[in-house]
Amino acid sequence: MRPLTELPGHLIRRLQQISVSAFTSEMAAIDVELTPVQFAALTTLREHPGLDQATLAGLIAYDRVTIGGVVARLEARGYLERAVSGVDRRARILNVTTKGAALLDQIDDAVLRAQELMLPGLTAGERAIFIELLRKVTEAGNEISRAPFRPVSTSESSA
Repeated sequence: MRPLTELPGHLIRRLQQISVSAFTSEMAAIDVELTPVQFAALTTLREHPGLDQATLAGLIAYDRVTIGGVVARLEARGYLERAVSGVDRRARILNVTTKGAALLDQIDDAVLRAQELMLPGLTAGERAIFIELLRKVTEAGNEISRAPFRPVSTSESSA
């Protein structure tokens, strides 16, 4: 067997650890309690207001069952609001609140600093190539994921 340091799965897991640590430390530095998944949810809802939870889960490639807890925590802190859908009474429509939008504005610089911390040792050109390769690999492997990315059409985002 090859050494762990030559196995992509091990290295990807390590990079995920580094990524979460960088994000968490930058949020702590500005006294904000927010996880990377919560950030992804809020950012996506700001870009696509009025989504339901299942669509949000698909857009951030997160487990549909677990997204409810993420949404509940963000709602409890006043960062988003849920309302019953006018189209499907079982669905809840999500929107970022004014407080949530202000939080996203507040953390913008910290999020950018975290991104820099995630890829130490790479030049700007190497970072661009690495990100393009990451995009290519995640797109190619999307369907084997436990929580695949599911894009939303323009008509769905305004439902």
